[in-house]
Amino acid sequence: MSGKWRTFFMVAAVYDLVLGAAFFVLYGALFDMLGIALPNNISYIHLTAAFVFVQGLGYWFVYQDPPANRGIVKLGVAYKFAFAALGFYYLAIGELLHPVFLAFSVLDLLFLIGFVMFLRALAGSEARASA
Repeated sequence: MSGKWRTFFMVAAVYDLVLGAAFFVLYGALFDMLGIALPNNISYIHLTAAFVFVQGLGYWFVYQDPPANRGIVKLGVAYKFAFAALGFYYLAIGELLHPVFLAFSVLDLLFLIGFVMFLRALAGSEARASA
C-alpha cells in the first residue's frame, strides 16, 4: 500500500485525536472563544468529544496497516458522511451552531472522499493481484 495512504490516515488520525481531546479537555475555553453558550450539562460535549477521539484512534490503526484495517475505513465513511450531512443540513435550515462546524463538515467531507478513494484503490489493487 502506498505511503501516501499511510500519510493520509495519519493526518485523519491526528485531526480527530486532537479535535476530540481539545473539545473534551478545553471545551470551556473553546466555547467561550467561539461565543457559544455551554449546554446545561457538559455530558453532551464529553460524549461527542470522546467519540471523535476514538474515531481518531481507529484512523491511527489504519495508518499502521491500511489494508488490514479497511473495516475501520468503512465505518469512517459512515461517520464522516453523518457528520458532514448533518452540518450541511443545519446550515441549510439556518440552525448551525457556529461557522466553525461548517469548517468541520467540509473537512469531514474531504476525508470521506479520501476514504472512498482508498477503498476503491484497495479493491482495484486486490483485483489486479488475484488476476
